[in-house]
Amino acid sequence: MSETSYHAVHLKETGSRAVLWRVLTDYLARFTPDNAAALELGAGYCYWINQVRARRKVAVDIWDELGMHTGADVQPVIADLAAGLSPLKGERFDVALASNLLEHFEPDVTARIVADVFAHLNPGGRFIVIQPNFRYAYRSYFDDYTHRSIFTDISLPNLMRANGFAVDHVQPRFMPYSLRDGRLPVVPLLIRMYLASPIKPFAGQMLVVARKP
Repeated sequence: MSETSYHAVHLKETGSRAVLWRVLTDYLARFTPDNAAALELGAGYCYWINQVRARRKVAVDIWDELGMHTGADVQPVIADLAAGLSPLKGERFDVALASNLLEHFEPDVTARIVADVFAHLNPGGRFIVIQPNFRYAYRSYFDDYTHRSIFTDISLPNLMRANGFAVDHVQPRFMPYSLRDGRLPVVPLLIRMYLASPIKPFAGQMLVVARKP
């Protein structure tokens, strides 16, 4: 299976995702200093990293079409995360981003990726993860045939702690599991209202923010 065929089935480029990520990037900006060096893992279409305000931005993905989607101020790095972050040559970052990524690896590989992120962060640097929460998304979790690991709002923070991180923020219900079913309209005002509301219909994604002490 090629990365291109996976994107064609599960990650078709849509205007709705671009709208969603504009709002999410603004919402999460409080975790990313404006002068940060930022790294996104599994960046795909680069909706997140392209919109982050940072002095340096790097996007990593195994997908060979990555460079077609990076912004002019984003450096694309095509690499297999399971093989490590050696292509970054020891570079340090102030924030690392990952959305819907860690569940695609076997548990031991996921642990190595978390450890690699820790090694590439500056002290005080943050790892921001948006991730399916199996506790609330179990009915649909394995509809994606590439899911290999199960995480909840308890197990993922504990994985972070086991690899040296302090966990600053855990939001078990953050966003809907998927936008593909069209149950929720993708409109900026409604997304902002959803993020601000304590009531989260269809929520299956969690938010975890960990920090390197």
